[in-house]
Amino acid sequence: MNRILYKKTELAHDQLLLTDARATHILQVLKPVVGDRLRTGEIDGPLSEAEVLKLDPQKVILKITDLEMPARPTLDLLLALPRPKVLKRLLPQIAAMGVDHLYLCNAERVEKYYFDTHVLEPGFLHKVLVEGLTQSGDTCLPEVEVVRHLPSFLDKTPFPENRWLLHPGAAESLLNVEMVQGRSVLAIGPEGGWRERELNQFEMLHFQPLSLFDKILRSDTACIAALGLAAAKGEACGRA
Repeated sequence: MNRILYKKTELAHDQLLLTDARATHILQVLKPVVGDRLRTGEIDGPLSEAEVLKLDPQKVILKITDLEMPARPTLDLLLALPRPKVLKRLLPQIAAMGVDHLYLCNAERVEKYYFDTHVLEPGFLHKVLVEGLTQSGDTCLPEVEVVRHLPSFLDKTPFPENRWLLHPGAAESLLNVEMVQGRSVLAIGPEGGWRERELNQFEMLHFQPLSLFDKILRSDTACIAALGLAAAKGEACGRA
């Protein structure tokens, strides 16, 4: 755990009582002494530090201080729903990379039974996304929307100005594309890519088709590589 995260409802004034895996991690891995300060944060709230007030074999009491609200990510991800076991592996990494809105979408190459998975249950989604935030040290939880009908969703959704569509064989590379300052959305298709009808609708909505590398990658590998490039471009543009 690179940051101890908590829900707002767990706080009693400015104190946090931990008796679960977070307490175990503090006691057995971090091994602080009373008075030490730890990196903490409220899920979907401020970053913070915490002074260790009390250490017992089964519990830890922290005093939360130095609140600082982080900026929300400026990158949205539209992801054709992968196989459930791949999605389970991807979700913590997506949260760690910094995504504001995550749209998990149907597509012509997406099997319908993928939507029956327990991975899409709100409680499970929350758990694995928080795991990713704990790793990255962030508190901004991605907002997740499950999209079962892609064409109507695309027609009604106001997307930001930077609109990128990852697709094998596109002439221009995400590595070289220029972006304007502000929000971005990255659309990543299923294994085998988007169908022609889907590509046409994206292009009508001014999504720019982009490739990643000359090699053909698995969708989960392509997703993380593309998110890394897009996030780095967004940060560079924000500093310009």
